[in-house]
Amino acid sequence: MTFYHFVNCVALVYVPYHFTYKLSGLSEYGAFWKCFQAAQHYVFTQLVKMIVVATFFPESELEVKGDGNDAFSEWLKASVDLADLAGLYLVLAKIPGKGHNKILTAAVGWGGAEMILSHVYSLWFGARGAEFDWKYIQGCLDSNISLVQHISTAALVWLWSRHDLKKTLMPIVYFLLLAAIFKPVLFNTLLVSMGYGPWLRLALKAVTTGALGLVTLYIYSGLAKAIGVY
Repeated sequence: MTFYHFVNCVALVYVPYHFTYKLSGLSEYGAFWKCFQAAQHYVFTQLVKMIVVATFFPESELEVKGDGNDAFSEWLKASVDLADLAGLYLVLAKIPGKGHNKILTAAVGWGGAEMILSHVYSLWFGARGAEFDWKYIQGCLDSNISLVQHISTAALVWLWSRHDLKKTLMPIVYFLLLAAIFKPVLFNTLLVSMGYGPWLRLALKAVTTGALGLVTLYIYSGLAKAIGVY
C-alpha cells in the first residue's frame, strides 16, 4: 500500500512538469537542454544563497535556544532570495526565442530542479514508509503551486527586462516581484502564528499564487499584444 502511495506522490509531483513541457510546445523546440541549463543555474544560485546566509545571517539567540524564530532575522534571510531574480534574469538572457518560450523554459528548468532537490529524498525515504501520511500529499500539491509561482516570477522578470513596457505598469511589476520573494516568509509569520492548519495554509497559498499569476498574465498579454508576440 505504501508503494502505491509513493507512486501517487511521484506522479503528483512530476506529471504537471511533464505536461507543461509537452503541451506548451517546448518539446517541439528542443528546449530540454535549455531547461537543464536553467536547472544548473538554480543549483548554483542556491549554493550562493546558502553561503551568504551562513556568512552574514547566522542563527539568532532565539533560534539557538529553540525559543522560536526571530522575525526580523527571517525577513533579512528572505531578502537573500532576491538572488533568485538575478538567476532567472541570467537564464532568460541566455534563452533565444519568443517571450513565452523563454518564460516557460526558465520556469520548467528552475522549478524542476527545485522539485528534484526538495522532494525526491523526502518521498523516497518518507512516502515509502510503513505508515500513510498526508504531509507528503501536501508537499506534492505545494510543488504544483510552486510551478505556477515560478512561471509567474519568470514572466515578471521578463517584463522587468523589457524597455517597451508602459512606465505606469513598472511599479506593479516591482511590487509583484517583491511579493513573490517575501510571500513565503509572510505566510510563515502570519498563518503559523494564527494557528492555521496545513490544508488551510496550502489553500491560501494556492489562492494568492493564482491571483499573482492572473495579474502577471494580464500585464504580459497586454505587452505581447502590443508588440505582436504570442
